[in-house]
Amino acid sequence: MRRRTFAGSALGLAAAAALPPAPAHGALRVGMSDADRLEHAFQQLIASDNEHGAALDIQTRALAFAHHAMELQQVGSASQRVRARLYYLAAAFTGTALWAAIDTRQTDRAQRHLDRAMTLASLSGSEEIRLRLLGHATLLASQQDNPHDAVAAAQAGRASSMCRRDPVFRSLASARLAGVLAAQKDHRGVERALDSARDALAKADPHTQRPAWVGFYDRAELEGLSAIACTKLGQHEQAEAHFHRTLAQLRPEYRRNRTYYRTQLALSQIRQRDVEHAYATASSVLTRDGDDSLTGRSGRLLDEFTQALAAIAPGSRYAADWADQHANARRA
Repeated sequence: MRRRTFAGSALGLAAAAALPPAPAHGALRVGMSDADRLEHAFQQLIASDNEHGAALDIQTRALAFAHHAMELQQVGSASQRVRARLYYLAAAFTGTALWAAIDTRQTDRAQRHLDRAMTLASLSGSEEIRLRLLGHATLLASQQDNPHDAVAAAQAGRASSMCRRDPVFRSLASARLAGVLAAQKDHRGVERALDSARDALAKADPHTQRPAWVGFYDRAELEGLSAIACTKLGQHEQAEAHFHRTLAQLRPEYRRNRTYYRTQLALSQIRQRDVEHAYATASSVLTRDGDDSLTGRSGRLLDEFTQALAAIAPGSRYAADWADQHANARRA
């Protein structure tokens, strides 16, 4: 927790320093170097989210940086290229705040962030940042129980020009489409979307430079998204196999995702009534040093696991031991 507070303070100071110094004489000129400083802050914010998760402090910091990006639009003269980049960065930061609100199920706040971010993305002219926001819109619509909006957002992302230009984006958009089709029990649609995702990723050049926000997506993440789709279809044995492959391939810096997928693995095991392995997997989530496993999506999944274990193995030592562990972790 101390590490997160320090990181938040450091990024807060960076946001405060984002504006260029006022000139002694004449009008202020905002240049690409100012945008580059904000770009570096965005990369730091993404790295913090990957390690710790999209907590409230990340949402606050992201909005502060978005505000500074828009301040730069107002304080002086700038080229059209610089202004487009500042709109892009404001959309990117607002998109990170949107993701944090989705992770904590603040749907009303998330909707406001989405509306603002989409406006900024349009002003930037960037199809790439619009694609990122459509991915978030897909998740938000699912949280809001709007399945048709979720499918429409996923399909719009899949039709993006970015997906035609870069197979990594095409693979990610296809995998996300599989997830929303799985929620509608469209087995054939899911199979087609996942086949497309695998084919596209196999064609991707890993050495191509891409934006920081898509850096998480690789074969491990495709396995994870495939597992989520299988889970929604009730295919828990297949989901477990995908989750094991995800965890075997996941890069060490993606701690947040590792916690999330380990929790999902425990759920897939308990749904197969494999109480012993499910208990061991869930316990390992709680005992990982310094991890914030009780926040956001992972925390809600652990609550779901607690209910499932109590229903499947009532009165067992596993249920009793887990109830104690979970309660102690909540109090810590």
